[in-house]
Amino acid sequence: MNARPEHEADHERGATAVEYGLLVALIAGVIITTVIFLGQHIIPLYELTF
Repeated sequence: MNARPEHEADHERGATAVEYGLLVALIAGVIITTVIFLGQHIIPLYELTF
């Protein structure tokens, strides 16, 4: 015996999927930005060693 109707559970599942999608997009954006920023600074250091 569910306290909530089924359509509310479906709505929450959809909202959770959207939240996870936004979280994945945010994390991907941070990783890409970090790689671009650090890549510009690390490549010259790498070239100095070889």
